[in-house]
Amino acid sequence: MNNSDLAEKLAAVIDVTKADARKAVDTVFAAIAESASNGEEISLNGFGKFKVKDTSAREGRNPATGATIQIAASKKLTFAPAKAIRDKLNG
Repeated sequence: MNNSDLAEKLAAVIDVTKADARKAVDTVFAAIAESASNGEEISLNGFGKFKVKDTSAREGRNPATGATIQIAASKKLTFAPAKAIRDKLNG
């Protein structure tokens, strides 16, 4: 499923145009991205939590040459599903 598919389902359920549903979907994802870039935790009841985690700098290897390289510290966005979602996934 992609953004367009999600917008199409939303448009059908709440009876709005696909364009309006697409704006709503884009707005939700933009709000999540903005909050994450500010280091905030995003908690969606019944769905899960998005958290920003720091990864430390480390040494790695270039797979093509085998040379040692430095991998810079970075941030990543993780997702932890809510119990209801985990239960649905695992039957």
